[in-house]
Amino acid sequence: MEHAPCISQIATLLADPKRSAMMWALMDGAARQTEELALLARLSPSSASAHLGRLSAGGLLKVETRGRKRFFRLAAPEVGAAIEALASATIASTPRDIPEIFKRTTPVPKRQAAPSSLLRARLCDDHLGGTLAADLYQRLLEAGWIEQFDHRVSITHKGATELASRGVFVQALANSTSRAACACPDWSERRPHMGGSLGAALLQLFMQSGWLSLPNDSRALHVTALGQREIHRFAKEAELEMAL
Repeated sequence: MEHAPCISQIATLLADPKRSAMMWALMDGAARQTEELALLARLSPSSASAHLGRLSAGGLLKVETRGRKRFFRLAAPEVGAAIEALASATIASTPRDIPEIFKRTTPVPKRQAAPSSLLRARLCDDHLGGTLAADLYQRLLEAGWIEQFDHRVSITHKGATELASRGVFVQALANSTSRAACACPDWSERRPHMGGSLGAALLQLFMQSGWLSLPNDSRALHVTALGQREIHRFAKEAELEMAL
């Protein structure tokens, strides 16, 4: 255990609700001033500055000085990925079947406010997350391209054929080091989106097709005008297969 990474320092920094609220506000990759973050976290500027100083000293934030103003942003994409993983873990660990006697006393995790740019489409590890991804997952499921039993997701023969016609080959996914397909909890939608090798392959396909783009230092994906039409058509084609 001597070589195990020490995560207690980072965990302590993120455990404070005010600090985590300010970190959450920076998840879209934007740089924000102390005063703006103080307002979002409902803190005085002096208190916010103290919290931001601790986050910066802990390596979670980097500071940009512009004249007399200081702007803060996430120090690295891995920081955003870690925060999103914690948010997804919170959803995944929430008890789904709560006995009636406990329903009035068991606290339910609240959905935290997030930058609107993250809600539509964003990076979730190496795949697509957000409303766009959750809608696509549901349509692929209803069309019979994938099947879900409990927490296991598999690609059907029909799905493999349809995906291959779009340049995504299941055999190649099976040779990957990660699972071919899995249901990844989506913290903003409270429903799953596609993870695993298939989720990564679909994101790569959408970006190579010019449907999505990723601005620098951001986890929020930009959906292009072409992408709005084509990703909707991609999902609709799956939905139409179900009706035939």
